[in-house]
Amino acid sequence: MMVFKSAALVLLGASATMAFAPASLQTSTTSGVSLSMSSDDSCDDRRAFVSKTVTAGAAASMASMVNLATPEAAEAAASKMWKKVAVPFEDTVYDIDFDSPDHGYLVGARGAFAETNDGGNTWEPRSFSNLDAEEEITYRFQVVSFKDGEGWVLGKPTLMLHTKDAGKSWERIPLSPKLPGEPTSILALGPGQAEMTTSSGAVYITDNAGRNWKAQVKETIDATLNRISSSGVSGASYYTGSIINQVRDADGAYMAVSSRGNFFLTLEPGQDFWIPHNRGTPRRIQNMGFIEDDIHKGQWMTLNGGKLFISPGDVDLSKDSFNFIEADIKTGGYGITDVSYRNEKEVWAVGGSNTMYVSFDGGKKFSFDKSANDIPGNLYNVKFFKEFGNAGWALGSNGLLLRYVG
Repeated sequence: MMVFKSAALVLLGASATMAFAPASLQTSTTSGVSLSMSSDDSCDDRRAFVSKTVTAGAAASMASMVNLATPEAAEAAASKMWKKVAVPFEDTVYDIDFDSPDHGYLVGARGAFAETNDGGNTWEPRSFSNLDAEEEITYRFQVVSFKDGEGWVLGKPTLMLHTKDAGKSWERIPLSPKLPGEPTSILALGPGQAEMTTSSGAVYITDNAGRNWKAQVKETIDATLNRISSSGVSGASYYTGSIINQVRDADGAYMAVSSRGNFFLTLEPGQDFWIPHNRGTPRRIQNMGFIEDDIHKGQWMTLNGGKLFISPGDVDLSKDSFNFIEADIKTGGYGITDVSYRNEKEVWAVGGSNTMYVSFDGGKKFSFDKSANDIPGNLYNVKFFKEFGNAGWALGSNGLLLRYVG
């Protein structure tokens, strides 16, 4: 059983950057590697050349949860509220973040990394000048997070990067091979502060730019389920030791889905352990999230077969089960990969074959949007930046980036 000491700090000497790990594990540390960004035009040519000699790799793994056919839609009645934006690569786009209305970063497969200084109208390729092209293109950058000019990037194979100067230079944060699970998310919280999670349910925070990290839960999800094996949560005994689709709300509450999709878990600030919950349906969970980025406003759940369920407002998260209501969304059985609330009434869902759906009644009934209907590929992520004028972005395969135009 892996146990975390939540009050313990793992410290490093001044010459090393923190390799985070539970306090009970021995770690070996490596000095941080400073990486500077290259913005010259050779970056794009270098990436294009190497791309021809390297296979695409793991970016296709997400496509398994969606179908590639487009459901029938009434073209005359369909809306068209998104516009395609050109990006300097053709690889899957995984994440996007902004630290001002104008400045932001885009990350993706095969080392895809781009920057905007005009609010996302145009994107320029970026590269690490002291990483050779063949090494850089092996990374799949999956998460980017910025706040007030300080940023973090998380990639696979496991890689964490940190910048204090809005991306002009970057430092590589070494990570311990004894870390419980793989890093799954990183969130910039302020100067030197960030919150990081792993696929085993560990949550860590740092307040000195990664030199040391503090565990926020006392044990892994695996250990919790072993301890409460008679809790009555269906599927918990089949837990494989990892979670997927881990999301955080604006106040620090988490929700995660077991890798088999047979139950989900929640964790609120101040709790020492994850709480497992029944899914309440025989279908596998594909993804979950929060209504308006607030766990107490409710949760949404997508299931195999293109189903979408939404919980009726605040629920008792201490219970094993609670009710979800099925939304009226005609997907034809094609998978929904992500859902995002633009406001209390306007809700967007995206999925396989670049399908998009919108609801104007808080998620009760959805209609088809044809913005990406003629573009091949799949959409994986949709998000809105309420702090920057509620700007909306949808991300997908083949370098697809869509901007919300209303």
